[in-house]
Amino acid sequence: MLTTAAGLSMFGSAANAQTDNGVGDVDTVTTPGGADIAPIDVLQVSGFIDDILIDEISNAIERAQNGGAQALILQVNSVGTIVDDDVVAELLDNIANAPIPIGVWVGPTGSRFYGPAAQILAVADVTGMAPGARVGYIGVPLKILSADIDFAVAEETLRNGSVGLSEARALDIFKQRIDDEGIPTITSMLQAMNGYEESGTTLLTTEQVVTDDGNLRFDTVATVRFSKLSLIDQLFHTVASPPVAYLLLLTGLALLVFEFFTAGVGVGGVVGAVCTLLAFSGLSVLPTRTWAIVVIGVAMLAFSIDVQVGIPRFWTGFGLLLTVIGTWFLFETLPGASTRPSWIALITGVGGITLTFIVGMPNMVRTRFATPTIGREWMIGEVGTVITDVDPDGVVEIGAGRWRARTNRATPVLAGERVRVAEIDGITLEVEPLEGAAKDYREMRGKDDGTTLDEESVNAESTAPSVQE
Repeated sequence: MLTTAAGLSMFGSAANAQTDNGVGDVDTVTTPGGADIAPIDVLQVSGFIDDILIDEISNAIERAQNGGAQALILQVNSVGTIVDDDVVAELLDNIANAPIPIGVWVGPTGSRFYGPAAQILAVADVTGMAPGARVGYIGVPLKILSADIDFAVAEETLRNGSVGLSEARALDIFKQRIDDEGIPTITSMLQAMNGYEESGTTLLTTEQVVTDDGNLRFDTVATVRFSKLSLIDQLFHTVASPPVAYLLLLTGLALLVFEFFTAGVGVGGVVGAVCTLLAFSGLSVLPTRTWAIVVIGVAMLAFSIDVQVGIPRFWTGFGLLLTVIGTWFLFETLPGASTRPSWIALITGVGGITLTFIVGMPNMVRTRFATPTIGREWMIGEVGTVITDVDPDGVVEIGAGRWRARTNRATPVLAGERVRVAEIDGITLEVEPLEGAAKDYREMRGKDDGTTLDEESVNAESTAPSVQE
């Protein structure tokens, strides 16, 4: 659970670092001359371009139009596209046919825009990037009806490579509209869009102001409205990132193994099931190797063998080896980007599993199933009550503790019935019903001759020869 929380907090920032100022009403600004200035909408697009972000971009265009916005700016930081080309082509069509101007800004500094979705730069109205950002690995240009995806002389470079700001300017990739070297901030992007004209409408986003010392300054005059994914979309977009999906997978499977060796279903089992479902939800859209998932599943089975006996042995080491192999090959690579989780995620995942199955699980087994005396042989012959039907496995209560139990009888022992412990196999008690159970030979002999076991003991003591004799 701690591993999962760390992963979500460390790697889910892409979905949570967005600001929402609301996009419901039209936030117009009135100039001193009495003219109304419509707002500008900004949608932050972070992480892999998946179906959730594709839908959100289309919805943002519709919201901007219905909300009276002048334009929509996509602030992009994405290292890959994990949807089919036909989905990307549909998005390119939507942007090319958008009723309002669309701007694309690759920023802030250090951002990336890789994959087929980067072909948006060819159909957007105003584009730019921050210093230190890179774009590329667009693949083969897609065919759409409403526009031509044409990067001119830059196409060959962008297909299987990437460029920085200086190279992008030299290849004339961006429609920047300002003379600055790059567009370092969203405010600069607003300045780049100022004055852009489409369908008889001219964007008014900034105005030039002369300061007291005679310098020129551009002040933003349009209200900027930021939007973000809904909570549910944020959740599923976050789990579709390799580090989070990987940590959720290990955490969920480990908790399910833990729950298997406890009596009944508790919080661990529920959390483990939820984590596993979320992990497979993310893995289903990521470029995942199925055989690597199977290897991690086999590793959990290997761990379970040693958890059964409560001592880390060969199978624990074998499970750790399989976990490392499955971890290393879990994700396929994307052009220009490694989908393998970072070293922090790898150390957290593999290290957490190591501690869990070498220290945590054995201690759990010993704590849960240990008795206050050395050994458990004293329990043989003890009588207890069945808590859940033993058919052939179940749970019984012996003294003040509950134990996993098994019976070799064809007829199950039902809840509420009394049983006797016949044998102990590891941490599992082999029980038999009191009705028809085998009797101790001493009890049987005492019953046959009409004397009790205590009477036999007294008689034996009275007739035993003394040491002197």
